[in-house]
Amino acid sequence: MQLGEVAIGVTVTVTGVGGERAFRRRVMELGVLPGTRVTVVRVAPLGDPIELSVRGCELSIRKGEARCIEVEPPLVSGRETATAARMELPRGLPAAP
Repeated sequence: MQLGEVAIGVTVTVTGVGGERAFRRRVMELGVLPGTRVTVVRVAPLGDPIELSVRGCELSIRKGEARCIEVEPPLVSGRETATAARMELPRGLPAAP
């Protein structure tokens, strides 16, 4: 998933930074490193730029640049995960309490 696809208010974890060398260096100097949690704060009215919250700081990047940053989708809460796991059990197996 790319950072440019993330909805407003969603927090994701960066898995990789691509693009040109100068771009990678600049974004990584700003704290966007693999393993960092990033929140999309808002998007400009025409969709560009995107404002992010990274390590307590706000920064804006272009949507095209955001497409170079790979992220993993947000985690689902534990309760929803347990419910989903029960729904995926093969038939005939008892559900966990």
